Amino acid sequence: MILSVRTEKHKQIFDITDPVAQTLANQDRATTACLLFVKHTTCTLTTADLDPGTDLDMLDAFDRLIPHLTYRHPHNPAHVPDHILSSLIGPSLMIPTAHGQLVLGTWQRIVLVELDGPREREISINFL
Repeated sequence: MILSVRTEKHKQIFDITDPVAQTLANQDRATTACLLFVKHTTCTLTTADLDPGTDLDMLDAFDRLIPHLTYRHPHNPAHVPDHILSSLIGPSLMIPTAHGQLVLGTWQRIVLVELDGPREREISINFL
C-alpha cells in the first residue's frame, strides 16, 4: 500500500501515525510488524515526541549536524545537506504490532521529516 502525503513547508516534521494506524486496522490480526519506506531522497522517517516546539527543535538540530561546504551535486548543490540528512536518518522504519495496533511508546509518533518541500511524498507500507 502507498500512503501519499502533501507537506506544507520547506522543512517540516509531518505526523503520519494516524493514517498508518488506520491502515493497520484493516489488516489481518496476525500482522507482527509494519515496515515503512519513503520513496524519496530528501525526506526521511523516524519516531518523535511531538510536544509543542519539539518539531522545530529537531529541525534546528538537524540543520546544525551538517557542515556548510561547497557541495558538488550537479542538479542542485543547495540541497545536498538534505540528501545527507536523509541518508543519516534513513528512509525506512520498522514498528512492531500487536492485536491490530502499532506498538509505540507513550509519546512516540511516526513522523516524516520533510527536508526539501513542500512536496507530495509517497510512503510504502508493508505488513509482516
